[in-house]
Amino acid sequence: MIKRLLELTGNSSFFLFGPRGSGKTHLLRSHFPPASVLYLDLLDPDTYQSLSLRPKSLLEQLHALPRATEWVVIDEVQKLPVLLDLVHQQIERGRFKFALTGSSARKLKRGGANLLAGRAFVYHLYALSARELGRDFSLSSALRWGTLPRLFSLQKDEDKRDYLRSYAHTYIQEEIAQEQVVRRLDPFRRFLAVAAQMSGQIINFAKIAREAATTVPTVQSYFQILEDTLVGFLLDSFHESVRKRQRENPKFYFFDMGVQRALDRTLSVDLPARTFAFGAAFENFVINEIQRLQSYEKKDFRFSYLRTKDGVEVDLIIERPGLRRALVEIKSTERIGPEDIRALRRLAPDIPNSEAFCLSLDPTAKSVDGVRCLHWQRGLEELGL
Repeated sequence: MIKRLLELTGNSSFFLFGPRGSGKTHLLRSHFPPASVLYLDLLDPDTYQSLSLRPKSLLEQLHALPRATEWVVIDEVQKLPVLLDLVHQQIERGRFKFALTGSSARKLKRGGANLLAGRAFVYHLYALSARELGRDFSLSSALRWGTLPRLFSLQKDEDKRDYLRSYAHTYIQEEIAQEQVVRRLDPFRRFLAVAAQMSGQIINFAKIAREAATTVPTVQSYFQILEDTLVGFLLDSFHESVRKRQRENPKFYFFDMGVQRALDRTLSVDLPARTFAFGAAFENFVINEIQRLQSYEKKDFRFSYLRTKDGVEVDLIIERPGLRRALVEIKSTERIGPEDIRALRRLAPDIPNSEAFCLSLDPTAKSVDGVRCLHWQRGLEELGL
């Protein structure tokens, strides 16, 4: 069994958000002794129908529990936000603690759901990190298939492709449609394919709108849907002024390389080293890895990218409380040379209170013109992760 880095509380109710298939239910079942918890899975049709018809039947189930039952787990609580008022009431009475999982924060936020006013901690779970996988981690496998937990029980490439295609179609397309956050599914499907092709690039809303045969405001709302449903995250453009950051188009990163490749329909395409596609996948993976680790370790880092008017770009800028800003360039080369750090050498002197890193596949640590060049795994540690 793979031990997750996320440490859950045993003393307070909490929300656990994460994409479908990231292992939320498995984590909770390993966290709580079976005799001390009641599980309610809203993906189960009978459970959902019963509670949707009579939400107060939750109270009847709770009153019938033995005294030894301390915790109540409600899986995919966003499917019935009305339950949160009852949960809030029960937390106030102090008899039970609740673990509430969700693969979408959208319904809760947009529906004005009761988010328990600070009475529940909030955690996020992601696809498996390299650190969690340890010796079982393979970079080539992570870039090609991603790291959703289910994949590690599948031996054949054909089975992995089928799983990821099913995930992309059934969950991302159909589930989002069922939540009624997209009125017309065809433009959204076209948008998903284009967005996957452009993952990690600066978003050109007008171009995507043309290719998806829809409008720019609709495309902007689609990206917000993907972020709210935890399918990926936006990376803003860096500026000293928070207000001015919003003027530049963001980048978007899907949460998992396998899911992105399924949407991009490239699962059957090899990903050989020293190619543009490999480099783009490696950058996506490392940025996701940084996002996962800082969340688990509660670092409160803030991320952005920088691109100047003349096209000089730094992949990632990390604002780290109590530390200098980290300017991070990500290269998939196995041998770093001066040309790989040209952007950092040019831009670092103009960004105050900063230090520059180049993370790559080069196993030899070195310092070149003030840039710390490190293997990506050691680099994550040096960044404070």
